[in-house]
Amino acid sequence: MGVTSTGYKIVFVLHLLSVIVGFGAVALNGLYGAEAKKRKGPGGLAIGEANHAVSDVAEKVVFLVPIFGIGLVLMSDEQWTFGQTWVWLSLLLYVIGVGVAHAVMIPSAKRMNALAAELVAAGPPPMSAGGGPAGGPPPQAVEMEAIGKRLAMGGGFLNLMLVAVVALMVFKPGI
Repeated sequence: MGVTSTGYKIVFVLHLLSVIVGFGAVALNGLYGAEAKKRKGPGGLAIGEANHAVSDVAEKVVFLVPIFGIGLVLMSDEQWTFGQTWVWLSLLLYVIGVGVAHAVMIPSAKRMNALAAELVAAGPPPMSAGGGPAGGPPPQAVEMEAIGKRLAMGGGFLNLMLVAVVALMVFKPGI
């Protein structure tokens, strides 16, 4: 078929769109988390739940990225091969990224939303005689803080991986 064929170009457009929609939807998850943290209560929970719903859709689109990418390699009339550094390394980094997302990010985001829902359902904390909250922060808030740090580290790592893969695609080392 070759890289100048219409079929190749259509698959290339689909590859780029899946990257934009899939990774674009989750690249800013940390900002949504920061906004949810500012709003606490029902507002923060709503932001977290909406972000998780959008991320669920993005996750499915992200699975199309290597399908179209592999299709492009196969359609390139051997201009691109799986032995080229930029191709195999991009696939490896993709697999690592998906692993981090499924091992760390997705379960952590689900837990964060569950804890936020518990806090909303519990209502305001009891007050002390001095008028402030009694007994320190609730255990959910403490756990949410730890999860937030894990999500920030994981999100930063995944964003760096995305930059690395884009750089590989642009500079194509190994050809």
